[in-house]
Amino acid sequence: MLTREWATLPEMAALGLPGIPDERALQVRAQKHRWNRPEWRNQVWRKREVAGGCVEYSFRVLDRAAQLVWMHKFLEISEGDEKSAVSNADHRYDAEWQAYDKATDKAKAKALKVLGYLDRIVRLVEAGLTNEEAIHEVRLDAGLSRTTIQNWRRRVKDVPRNHWLPMLVDQHKGNVKKRASCDEQALEFFKSRWLQPERPKFEKCYRDLVTAAEEQGWVIPSINTMKRRVKELPQMVVTMARHGKDAAKQMIPAQERDRTYLHAMQAVNADGHKWDIFVLWPDGVVARPVMAAWQDLYSNTILSWRVDRSENTDLIQLAFGDMIEKWGIPEEALMDNGRAFASKRMTGGAKTRFRFKIKEDDVNGVMTILGVKTHWAIPRHGQSKPIERAFGDMEENIAKDLRFAGAYVGNNPLAKPENYGSKAIPLEEFLKVVEQGIKEHNNRPNRHTPTCGGKKSFFQAFSESLSIRPVRKATEAQRHLWLLAAENVTVNKKNGSIRFMKNRYFADFLHEHLGESVVVRYDPQNLHSDLHVYAKNGSFLGNAPVIEKTGFFDTQAAGETKRKERKILRNVKENLELQRSMSPGEMIDLMPKISDAQDDLVETKVVRPLRPKPFVSNGNAAVAQHDEEEEDWLSKYNEQTRPETRSLRLVDTDED
Repeated sequence: MLTREWATLPEMAALGLPGIPDERALQVRAQKHRWNRPEWRNQVWRKREVAGGCVEYSFRVLDRAAQLVWMHKFLEISEGDEKSAVSNADHRYDAEWQAYDKATDKAKAKALKVLGYLDRIVRLVEAGLTNEEAIHEVRLDAGLSRTTIQNWRRRVKDVPRNHWLPMLVDQHKGNVKKRASCDEQALEFFKSRWLQPERPKFEKCYRDLVTAAEEQGWVIPSINTMKRRVKELPQMVVTMARHGKDAAKQMIPAQERDRTYLHAMQAVNADGHKWDIFVLWPDGVVARPVMAAWQDLYSNTILSWRVDRSENTDLIQLAFGDMIEKWGIPEEALMDNGRAFASKRMTGGAKTRFRFKIKEDDVNGVMTILGVKTHWAIPRHGQSKPIERAFGDMEENIAKDLRFAGAYVGNNPLAKPENYGSKAIPLEEFLKVVEQGIKEHNNRPNRHTPTCGGKKSFFQAFSESLSIRPVRKATEAQRHLWLLAAENVTVNKKNGSIRFMKNRYFADFLHEHLGESVVVRYDPQNLHSDLHVYAKNGSFLGNAPVIEKTGFFDTQAAGETKRKERKILRNVKENLELQRSMSPGEMIDLMPKISDAQDDLVETKVVRPLRPKPFVSNGNAAVAQHDEEEEDWLSKYNEQTRPETRSLRLVDTDED
């Protein structure tokens, strides 16, 4: 398109166009040819819409040579302008435009250049030149032959101007190589073989294809051609088929979740972590400790943590209580889907709970009673739990602390240090180092997170938000909820006692609840202390002291969970089934059948019966008895197995 078509006489003179010596000559020419006739208004001349006004003229009043130079200066052809000129409802040349989009950048640039030549010819014809004169002017200026220009014009003959661009792309139809022929069934066989989860090598797949092709009479291309065909398969489908769903998951970009809209203690995150440190426990056992930690999602601050030998509900519940006592009650919680976190004691009665069977008479868990909305992280998916990154930071900065030298075991069996197992850290010392390390983790400055901005520490961002947003606090009566565990038990129908974990408890108020189901809360580390008894509706009934001390019991919940597969993975799996259209059985049917002939087998003429030999112990070696002893044993065995000594008799018949 022309970026400029109008100019005043002084502006035309300043352009240095051929045949225009100066402004005075243009004024004389305008007067002589009467360029400003009334009937030519807005065609040859017009009033410019500026203060004071002036007359400007179209470039078409100039001589041919001047017009050609004008178009050199102001004619611009762009791909975007050409595409925008096509209406969305105009689908007459969709195939040509699709071919244009698939063309190389070099071919597109050449098409735009050719379109510029043809557009100049059109402009010159509109200015009054004949077709031959316009073609001659453009040909001489561009150094092209008349035949070349005419060939371009034939391509766009009877085609609307806004569809010229795709018609001018060189297709090179004569140079397109023919696609090697391959039977459709052979291609399906090869793709199904290549997409097996056993990950066969390409050469093995091709050899199987050759074998099947000889049997079925298929026409197949070369191995290099088949490699090119395989590259056309969707890469994610190949990854899922040959490497599994988890590998395909890695090809999906992780979700970027914004946490800046939250505030401190609005949402928390919890998970368990097994330290890569050997710790010496008070009872003399050396084992790697497990830590349950709660993290603020807004600031990434570690709010509370507890350590034990294993991940259990008591550990998580005590860490949860530490957080509430110190900072308050969160509104929401994102937790690991492990059975310790999803136990009834923590989340019983929650509608969003997916572990264990949900029953109407289930006791409400601690988080349910406190009104904490629970969310579950995706199993075996660390990206869905922000606290996993904090654990990685702790392993790098705390587990490799100088004071733990010799006790660090590495994060996998192949990463064991040279001094592996040479030391075990006493539990008390381990807890002190971890406490110091977590404090440093929270207060390390210049954190590059959206809430810290590269300047603040996690704890600074947490404190600033906490100071302006109120947080719910727990009452003294609610402390029983997380310091003690809860179970659903039945009061004895006769005497009102409660039998719980091999101990018996009783108080007078229990006589009012004979045979009823109640809730008891107890200290998991001291089962001989009083039970705190609650009604099913959560009201406190009283304390029941122990009347018989007989044991201790460790409780844990059990169960399994199911999570929905991501929609994108389901789609990939469906695509995989379309690509892997043949089952192993169907492929075997297409292979040559194994012959049953056994002509090459040699028949054995001499047969020696297999007789079990008794063995006697001679130190660490077993030796056989003498041949005479073997014959005695064999004669006794034959005597016992004769037909007349058997309990079942053979029936004589006339048949042999």
